[in-house]
Amino acid sequence: MTERRGLGRGLSALLDEAAAAGEGAAAGNREIPIEQIHRNAAQPRMDFDVDDLEVLTVSVRERGVLQPILVRPSPEQPGEYQIVAGERRWRAAQAAGLTTIPVILRELDDLETLEIAIIENVQRADLNPIEEASGYRALMDRFGRTQEDVARTVGKSRSHVANTLRLLDLPPTVVIMLRLGKLSAGHARAVASAPDPLVLAHRVVEQGLSVRAAETLARRAQSDAAPARPHDEDAPRRDADTRALEEDLARALGLAVEIAHRRGGGELTIRYKTLEQLDDVCRRLTRG
Repeated sequence: MTERRGLGRGLSALLDEAAAAGEGAAAGNREIPIEQIHRNAAQPRMDFDVDDLEVLTVSVRERGVLQPILVRPSPEQPGEYQIVAGERRWRAAQAAGLTTIPVILRELDDLETLEIAIIENVQRADLNPIEEASGYRALMDRFGRTQEDVARTVGKSRSHVANTLRLLDLPPTVVIMLRLGKLSAGHARAVASAPDPLVLAHRVVEQGLSVRAAETLARRAQSDAAPARPHDEDAPRRDADTRALEEDLARALGLAVEIAHRRGGGELTIRYKTLEQLDDVCRRLTRG
């Protein structure tokens, strides 16, 4: 395969939309009958807000589709087309009763198609956290991309990708809360670190807790669930400053942290659950 392009720079850079607009149909702009266009089953976005789609439908009915959707020749149906980016506009055009829709036609393989679909939605904040995580997982499972590859592609940090992927391990009920928007991504990351994510998720929703409050409860639950440490006569009780420092470090690292002062020194303990978390801490330390 040819060298990967810098997709993380933005969708418009990939598509050269400015050039396409200037060159007209020769550059790939055209009107295509709506019935010849089909959605991509691998599209990462699964949920479409009904109210938002209705507002867009009214706009399309009055002004038409102002921005072309991106399509490629359908790999399953010769002579027809598959949506790469712009399914929401396509749905609104159908609801508005349009018979054709403006498109930009590109020859794209499956990997490029999935990458573009993820980038477009992530940059526009259109994906809920589970859809985003599922898109990252598809890139890794179907195309052998590493977390570093995915991070570079979508323009995010590796730790962001790793933390987002962790959301797929949440209990099904918590996943549904995320998809419905009852929990934010920040809440979900805090919940994921708790010994019982479902209990904490219900508490967050019922009490309307902030992300910081959820993080505090998750750390407290981790501490309560940890095995008791042997009593050390040389270890004085932690004062308020030490506890505050522990919380600051835990917030910065996203992991449980414990500081134990002893005569002549002490210990700093950082607890992790996954190799991705350990890798992230090692990178932070070695890059100093």
